[in-house]
Amino acid sequence: MTHDGRRLRDLAAQRLTIEAEPWLSCDDCFDQVDTFVESLLSGVEALPVAMRAHLRGCRACEEEARSLLLLAADERRVDAVPALARLTADQRRGEPSG
Repeated sequence: MTHDGRRLRDLAAQRLTIEAEPWLSCDDCFDQVDTFVESLLSGVEALPVAMRAHLRGCRACEEEARSLLLLAADERRVDAVPALARLTADQRRGEPSG
């Protein structure tokens, strides 16, 4: 058996063990990300549970949501910091402690 010398980083290992229920596919996430970003920017408190769970476990979709949020905030000429803080806080809530 060969070993390629790469180690799984702590954050990557945590993302593999995060509770991601209720389940949402990447395709479904992509279909809903616009509405999710609008909710973040408008300060809506009740955000979709499945979307939050998916973004905690899927780095690609989380990056897509973050990029879209920054673009939408820039287009509207609004401060993205509060929405980014909500997104970041939401992602940290699901991470295992350790």
